[in-house]
Amino acid sequence: MDSTAYWRQMSFGFSLVNCLPFILLLFFIAVLPFVPAISQWWEKFTNKFYLTAALAGAGIWLYVGPTGDVAKIGETFLEYAAFLALLGALFVVSGGIHISGAFAGLPYINTLFLGLGGFLASILGTTGASMILIRPLLRANRLRKYKAHIVIFFIFIVSNCGGVLSPLGDPPLYLGFLRGVHFFWTLRLIPEWALTLLILLFIFHIIDDLIFDKEEMNMRTSLIQEIGLSQKAVHVEGWWNVFYLSGILLTVLISGYWLEPALRGSWGEEKAQIFSKLFQIVAMTILAFLSYKTTNRKIHFDNQFTFGPIVEVGILFFGIFGSMIPTLALLAAKGKDLALNHPWEYFWMSGALSSFLDNAPTYLSFATLAAGQNGISPMHLNELAAQSPALLAAVSCGSVFMGANSYIGNGPNFMVKAIAEYSGVEMPSFGAYMLWSGAILIPTFILVTFVFFG
Repeated sequence: MDSTAYWRQMSFGFSLVNCLPFILLLFFIAVLPFVPAISQWWEKFTNKFYLTAALAGAGIWLYVGPTGDVAKIGETFLEYAAFLALLGALFVVSGGIHISGAFAGLPYINTLFLGLGGFLASILGTTGASMILIRPLLRANRLRKYKAHIVIFFIFIVSNCGGVLSPLGDPPLYLGFLRGVHFFWTLRLIPEWALTLLILLFIFHIIDDLIFDKEEMNMRTSLIQEIGLSQKAVHVEGWWNVFYLSGILLTVLISGYWLEPALRGSWGEEKAQIFSKLFQIVAMTILAFLSYKTTNRKIHFDNQFTFGPIVEVGILFFGIFGSMIPTLALLAAKGKDLALNHPWEYFWMSGALSSFLDNAPTYLSFATLAAGQNGISPMHLNELAAQSPALLAAVSCGSVFMGANSYIGNGPNFMVKAIAEYSGVEMPSFGAYMLWSGAILIPTFILVTFVFFG
């Protein structure tokens, strides 16, 4: 049976049944770490894997059983492998870069640092900027007693909202670029980017300043003295890893600009995409291996580098990629039933789903829907950008910005959380984090809606 036709005719009640593995996985991620009788069991990587693999298997069975579309499973987990290769390479390479010197966690310095990160996110990508900057930010604030809020705003700004200005910034925009959107088209989103970041930085500075004033006086004195006594300005060790970082970015550019387009004509789109992903996986694995082997162990020690965070992210996203297959199929098949017409509807619908689902396929689903309503092929989104730029802008901003609404909305979110926890920061639970995002991000996005998408 045609898979699209199958999901198209499905009733609402049965649709929910097919989404159950993904819903259960979200529930377990949110609850199990805080159930006393189960939390220690959940902390073990093997137990996490057994549970996530079972739910991934359930999602696969619910999809393949009625449709027989095994190829979709291979395509999904090839994307997972490419996703993990990129995250893993950036994690290892950034772990070999150590930033030290006259840099301590005073509120104005933290605010400037987050602003810098929000700018770099569109150049290095949200993942690259997050992996490079989170460790020095944590070290700068190591004497602070209360610092979870700093990591939360780091996720808001650096791991998500900052990456909307280029196709390298976030995977959804890169997929748009592969579908024809011009590389520099996203620069038209500078007003949305600037307003969002200015609001978040302003709120952060107020909160951090208030919390800093409540810290012990001797801690504040120590921070100020640390800057004054530093024998050198900001100092970077492991410069050769910048070469490996450049190699990662070059791999992405070669794959998108040259390799896949060159193969598409003779091999066809599907085979070209498969080879392109395999190329990325192999190249990034080699770069990560070379970086790890050539980096001085002292730098890894100073960075408190371990493979724990990337292993945890790999296990959880294995379950997420598998369990969400039927959910994404439903979205693709029933998306037209949503009857969206206005930019603000696209902004909030793409954003709501990107808060919990992979924001890359969510972006494609809503961009495809917008293109179809305008009589445009989904493979030529450059025409949508020219004819209905407000719709594509709404989808782009919703998919990128609202990935910050939960820990699993964007790949770097959970990675940053894991690194912070391995560094001794007590991060809020899944639900408590969403209280932060609901209180700060949602009002911000409402204002952005009235200004740009109303």
